[in-house]
Amino acid sequence: MYAIIETGGKQVKVEEGQTIFVEKLDASAGETVTFDKVLLVGGDNVKVGSPVVDGATVTAKVEKQGRAKKLVVFKYKAKKNYRRKQGHRQPYTKLTIEKING
Repeated sequence: MYAIIETGGKQVKVEEGQTIFVEKLDASAGETVTFDKVLLVGGDNVKVGSPVVDGATVTAKVEKQGRAKKLVVFKYKAKKNYRRKQGHRQPYTKLTIEKING
């Protein structure tokens, strides 16, 4: 059984036992998070929402909060002696999907 959920402005296909990385959620490690924006529940009988499936939820456990590897943001204008170097580390939440209720 699988589901498509919406979190952080993105849609993610999840299955039970899967580990995913999503945009940072307001939950500490060890807590349980429930997603109720379930767009599709697949398996033997497929349920498609319009826009969400009524009564369907996905439960996940927060493994850790972290920050991704550093990206270099480099702005440059040729022949104008303009250079700006900046780093960015995007925060994320690591989740393990426990149960799909649909």
